[in-house]
Amino acid sequence: MATIVRTPSETWKAVIRKQGWPTTAKTFRTKRDAEDWARRTEDEMVRGIYIERGASERLTLTVALDRYLSEVTPTKKPATQQTEAERAKPLREFFGKYALAAITPDLVARYRDLRLVTPNARQPRGRSKTPLLLSASTVRLELALLGHLFTTAIREWRLGLVLNPVAQVRKPKPAEGRDRRLSAAEERALFAAVDAHSNPMLGWIVRIAMETGMRSGEILGLRLRQVDLKRRIVRLSDTKNDSSRTVPLTRAATQAFQAAVAYPLRPTDCDLVFFGEPGRDGQRRPYHFKKVWNGIKRELGLTDLHFHDLRHEAVSRLVEGGLSDQEVAAISGHKSMQMLRRYTHLRAEDLVQKLDRIEGQQPT
Repeated sequence: MATIVRTPSETWKAVIRKQGWPTTAKTFRTKRDAEDWARRTEDEMVRGIYIERGASERLTLTVALDRYLSEVTPTKKPATQQTEAERAKPLREFFGKYALAAITPDLVARYRDLRLVTPNARQPRGRSKTPLLLSASTVRLELALLGHLFTTAIREWRLGLVLNPVAQVRKPKPAEGRDRRLSAAEERALFAAVDAHSNPMLGWIVRIAMETGMRSGEILGLRLRQVDLKRRIVRLSDTKNDSSRTVPLTRAATQAFQAAVAYPLRPTDCDLVFFGEPGRDGQRRPYHFKKVWNGIKRELGLTDLHFHDLRHEAVSRLVEGGLSDQEVAAISGHKSMQMLRRYTHLRAEDLVQKLDRIEGQQPT
């Protein structure tokens, strides 16, 4: 039986002491509220479904985010750690003062709708009078961070939460994959520009990306020991999806790697394939080419071209070359055929030529 006592501050405190359960107490403004809570709580204990909710009612999202970023985020890749710190900012601003137990699906839906009409702070200035809004993918990733925080709070922190409010909310529809392909003229102009740059590593990097479909981070993180020129393969151990893979090299990619490995200006104490200048600490890090890459794109009028589009181009060419989905996935590292197809964009004119060949082979 619960004990209901009046406190010096003229509130009512309900204390439940039941064998087999920890002592539970909660303070209310009225005696009736205290009695109602005690009755419900004792009933849940009898039925074996009682959950201690006190921690989730006291813990604000700001404190929970700080704990998540200090305990969970450091276990992820450095790039993910940086992006999660950025995604946490709007979550903290909107939900920060709410206790975890007070965050409902309705509140999460309100956040989703608000973010979908929020101007993108990173949009180029002077390009358009109509402000660009945050993409659906950006909002989805923010909700994913919030959802994983609740999952961690439920499964690991044992805060007494019953449901994940983010799981009950409709997510924005993901944007369709980019279908940017390089024309023959664009490709010639791009290679001419990067090959003419004072640092030859830029040309090697772009050509390797076009030939292998490797991500920029995978290319820049390569060490000499990972490149086997005799067997024409590159072994990747640190990838986006944490799965190691071996990438076969075309002749053009092999030539680029041969030039990179034999680069006469390579310091003897550096095993990075593509290296930059020493930092303030004297350590060499991967070659940072983003600024130069963006400048060349502007000069060529290819501002809509992303470096990651070179991966799309490479994967599409592998498919056009006749490789099966499984063979292409083994090279590109895609775990699902669905994601692979998002990266595969076949040229309609090439398909027309194939249809003509098929039609010509049919008996008349």
